Amino acid sequence: MAKGFSRRGVCQAGLAAALATQLPRPAMAAAYDTANGEWRTYGGNLGSWRYSALDQITAENFGTLQQVWSFQPDNLGPRPDANLQATPLMVKGRLYLTAGSRRAAVSLDAATGELLWKYNINEGRRGATAPRAGSGRGLSYWTDGVEERIIYVTPGYRMVCLDAHTGQPVTGFGENGVVDLKKEMDQEIDLEGETPGHDIGLHATPLVVGDVVVVGAAHLPGNAPRKTHVKGYIRGYDARTGKRLWIFHTIPRKGEFGYDTWLNGSAEYTGNTGSWCQNSADPELGLVYIGVEAPTNDWYGGARPGDNLFGESIVALDVKTGVRRWHYQTVRHGVQDRDIPCAAILCDITVNGKKIKALAQPTKQAWLYVLDRETGKPVWPIVDRPVPRGDEPGEWYPATQPHVTRPPPFDRQGFFEKDLIDFTPELNAEARKIVADYRIGPLFTPPAASKWPRPLATIMNPNGDGAAQWPGGALDPETNIFYVFSNISYGATGHVPADPKVTDVQMMLGAAGDPAKGGRGVRIARPLVQGLLLMKPPYGQITAIDLNKGEIVWQVAHGETPDEVKNAPALKGLKIPRTGSLGKVGLVITKNLVIAGDGTATTGADGKLGGWLRAYDKKTGREVAAVPLPSRVSGSPMTYMVGGKQYVAVAVSGSGANGQLVSFRLPG
Repeated sequence: MAKGFSRRGVCQAGLAAALATQLPRPAMAAAYDTANGEWRTYGGNLGSWRYSALDQITAENFGTLQQVWSFQPDNLGPRPDANLQATPLMVKGRLYLTAGSRRAAVSLDAATGELLWKYNINEGRRGATAPRAGSGRGLSYWTDGVEERIIYVTPGYRMVCLDAHTGQPVTGFGENGVVDLKKEMDQEIDLEGETPGHDIGLHATPLVVGDVVVVGAAHLPGNAPRKTHVKGYIRGYDARTGKRLWIFHTIPRKGEFGYDTWLNGSAEYTGNTGSWCQNSADPELGLVYIGVEAPTNDWYGGARPGDNLFGESIVALDVKTGVRRWHYQTVRHGVQDRDIPCAAILCDITVNGKKIKALAQPTKQAWLYVLDRETGKPVWPIVDRPVPRGDEPGEWYPATQPHVTRPPPFDRQGFFEKDLIDFTPELNAEARKIVADYRIGPLFTPPAASKWPRPLATIMNPNGDGAAQWPGGALDPETNIFYVFSNISYGATGHVPADPKVTDVQMMLGAAGDPAKGGRGVRIARPLVQGLLLMKPPYGQITAIDLNKGEIVWQVAHGETPDEVKNAPALKGLKIPRTGSLGKVGLVITKNLVIAGDGTATTGADGKLGGWLRAYDKKTGREVAAVPLPSRVSGSPMTYMVGGKQYVAVAVSGSGANGQLVSFRLPG
């Protein structure tokens, strides 16, 4: 983050100039912060705060918010968006987002939602068979103070650069405004993506840092038993010309740092290990912080023995050269899909009187890794502890894994009988009987070698969809309070051996691969009890953590109680407190509030499915008001000001309603 003005010892980044918009701001801050009511990058700023100092909408009037317009991109792609995830940008009274399965980038009038321009690209089969189709998370903005450009990545893995005013391709960028990201990858790859193991794309937005565009890579979920795949390298491009400036090999080449963590030559053929999530940057330090996913495949690593750097790691790269400055591996030799899911949040904290330029990385493990962002060293101890050794044939097991000691986990870790549903004694007893057929235990309990009648598999919590997810967290820079939504998401994973007697296990797990060849049966199956989750509520919650102290300030169930709970025959006649609900939910922090939408649609008093946009008191977690949404949230909310009025916009989808961007403001 750019250097700026400190206030009561809180985060100093020039991005905090949003707190005092009359003060002069460095050029870098002006390009990337939320000052003047704008929202110029996915996370609000390069530190991914998701914060705005706007204060027109308060606890007292939030409940009077009215939906003033919606944008429905039904006709901008081959089919309506069923899961619109984009967070729009707002610059100079215009909104920008991707839509129509990313065949389109659009510009809207921020006050009315009127379509100002659209750019369409039809990639044919390459786009239709892409591993990361859909609307994507949005796009990026670049300016040098004169030119203004919009940059995004298509499903077919092309980077498009458009004039922000007209929507026309910038002819001096790449080839007529387009860079083919399947080229200059330092590896052989099928450009049309028809060769098995060659799927690659990106769902996230590129990260623009000064004149450098940092682009990650994503693949299909790694459930298949293959051991080879295309590698997800990270690259930096010139924002003016589209020329590749650097590449970072997330799987080291021979002679590079970390190569020796891939035993038996496995670095040569293993793939994935891309960065599918949003990322952050500190322009003052000249660093970009990359969250790296698991190697091929997510659930089995017998073909890639070793710790496998830089899989499931946070890596700090020099933004101009791509040279690694430091790294921190959160999981060694990952086999449980616990890759980095979201952007790290950058802030300057004060711990025991010492000021630290920090990085806070929320994860699927429900841990918040707080590191010195200059050095990568933990702010509080992260200790290596022994972890259980598994029994899967051919798997390689690390002896220890890093354990965060502070802050405490922001959701439950591991799966234990004490976590089982307890609405009634009968449900609890039935849940215990079901769980007896599975292996359970602490966070790093590995997948089981499946046997009949038991253990069928290991019940893992959180699984790949649990705890923090791609929307990530948010920061209040006035207090250094970090906020994050998390949900429970357990699942059963196991290895199906080459034994015809285990066909029942295969059916239960949805086994993938050929059992005759010892194929691995991988499915994030979710055992239920009478249609209810085995784990007791809350199902979804928001947690506030004081980053100066490393302590949880409050936690509150977020989201309405799901219909299947409210209508469960086993719970008839019982009064169930709000449980919160599942989903992938982003937050926006304002001067006064924490704002988040429901990630699961529920049936209202009118009999219609819908959701709620909720506001919480930042200090206490008390819900102060809620306004109805036409559906569940599928994107992360943002806020902006235009014409002297504050708006809140968020993408919603599902519940019989196609994806749409809805915008709210106060009456009048």
